[in-house]
Amino acid sequence: MNDFNYSRSSEISETINKVAGKSDAKYIGGGTNIIDLLKYNLTTASELVDVNLLSNDSTVTNGSDGSVWLNAFSTNADTAYHPIIEEQYPILSKAILAGASAQIRNMATNGGNLLQRTRCYYFYDASSPCNKRLPGSGCPAIKGYNRNMAIMGTSEDCIAVFPSDMCVALAALDAVVHVQGPDGSRQINFADFHRLPGNMPQLDNTLNDAELITGIELPAKGFSQNYSYLKLRDRNSYAFALVSVATVMEIADDEIKDIRIALGGVAHKPWRVKTAEEFLIGKTPSRVNFLEAAEMILAGAVGYEFNAFKINLAKKAIVRNCMMALQPESQLPGAQPSA
Repeated sequence: MNDFNYSRSSEISETINKVAGKSDAKYIGGGTNIIDLLKYNLTTASELVDVNLLSNDSTVTNGSDGSVWLNAFSTNADTAYHPIIEEQYPILSKAILAGASAQIRNMATNGGNLLQRTRCYYFYDASSPCNKRLPGSGCPAIKGYNRNMAIMGTSEDCIAVFPSDMCVALAALDAVVHVQGPDGSRQINFADFHRLPGNMPQLDNTLNDAELITGIELPAKGFSQNYSYLKLRDRNSYAFALVSVATVMEIADDEIKDIRIALGGVAHKPWRVKTAEEFLIGKTPSRVNFLEAAEMILAGAVGYEFNAFKINLAKKAIVRNCMMALQPESQLPGAQPSA
């Protein structure tokens, strides 16, 4: 682990100035990912700038238009258990609580969750080539052990997946990321925040130099009546998803008025196919219709030697999760969704 300077500030502009123009200066919140990266010599830092003094006592703030503002510097745990999130955005609470462990959620920040790096085996092995760490060195996962890797949106340079659970729910909710940098403030639609690998897999997101996430805006519609988060993984705790699905719906008179379906564990970013959602609008919420939508969502999926099973797994997960969203109480331990 390399030596680095440590500093902090209670002013956003001063914090940004400490990082701006310095390629090896980085922000640190809970440190649940960046410290691992430093320990394993997967990244270096000349300076870590602590953002925790930028937080305030308000984890969640109600907007005048019905929207809700999430403090980027608040912890995942405080967010998941906040009454407003539990009541108005239960899909977000469910997704956060499906991730990591209680200890990590107590430390990890909302902004940091959006910025975590892939958990690809080869990325975490400093002795292996990896285009995300060293562009042009190759992607050994393509012909290597790739059970947890992507089946959607891949490229010849990278088949890694983005590991967040929280972000799958934020994608389904059409959240907006607020950032501030040397050139001022801007807003990024959540669908545009994370990148597919293309020929630049070393870039995980669309942030510019020294830009800092200051908040996450949730639209007024929280889909508190029909929702479900399903995470399929190798063990029941502290494991990343093979496939995860966030489904939120608005139903009236046995007809789907609005629906969002976002997948995790299948791509370099949370995965949504809006044409599949549009197909379901106006239709009866049934297994047959959900299966047809699932086929549309997984169209073009490419499996590799050890992860081809994820294509069919994802289709089944979508159908199961959509049925669970019709009865959120079916998510209680031991319960089964109705046919």
